Amino acid sequence: MRTIWLWWSTGKDSAWALHLLRGASDVRVERLITTTTPTFDRVAIHGTRTSVLDAQALAVGLPVRRVELPYPCTNEQYEAAVRPVLDEARQAEVHAMAFGDLFLADVRAYREALLSGTGIEPVFPLWGQGTRALADVMIAAGLEARITCLDPERLDRARAGARYDGAFLDGLPDSVDPCGERGEFHTVATAGPVFEHALDVRPGRVVEREGFVYADLELA
Repeated sequence: MRTIWLWWSTGKDSAWALHLLRGASDVRVERLITTTTPTFDRVAIHGTRTSVLDAQALAVGLPVRRVELPYPCTNEQYEAAVRPVLDEARQAEVHAMAFGDLFLADVRAYREALLSGTGIEPVFPLWGQGTRALADVMIAAGLEARITCLDPERLDRARAGARYDGAFLDGLPDSVDPCGERGEFHTVATAGPVFEHALDVRPGRVVEREGFVYADLELA
C-alpha cells in the first residue's frame, strides 16, 4: 500500500483526483496539502475562505496541512515555505504526492523538479484527459462546485459565484477551457463522491483585485 499526500486547491480537480485515488486498491491518501495566504485568511489563487477549506477537510475525512505564504509571494518564498512539508513527507515515508493538473507541461515539470531528489514520486491522476469529457463525467458523478475566481478578460464577470454545471459549460466561449486549466477560472468543490456530506455555501460579495474577480463564498 503506497501512501500519498494530495495537493488540495479546494477546487473540483483536486476533489476528483481524490476520488480517483480512493478508487485505486494500492494507494492510501493520508493528508491534504493546501497553500494559504494568512493576510487574507484565504486559500492561495482560488480565494476560498479557510473556514470552507476546513469544512472540506472534515467532509472528506482527511487532515489538511496548510502551507502559509506571504503576500505578495515570490517563487523563492514559495519554495522556502514548501520545503518543510517535503521534509515532513520524507520523515513520514510518504511514497508520492498527487496533483490535480490536467495538461500544462510546464506546470507538471515544475512539480517534478520540486520533488526531484526527495524520493517522493509526483503523480497526476487526471493528466491527459479531455477536459470537456472530464467535466461532464465529474458533474454526472455528483460533483458540485462554484466559481470562486475568474479572469474577466476571458470570462464574463457575472459568472463569479456561479455553479459549475452543464449550463455553465455550455455557455463558455470556445477560447475558455472547460476545466479552466489555463487560469480562466477557479472553483471550490462543495459536494461529490468524496464528501461525506455536502457543504452549504452561499455567494457573498464579489470583488475585483489585481485583475481577477473573486466571489466570496461563505458557509451558510
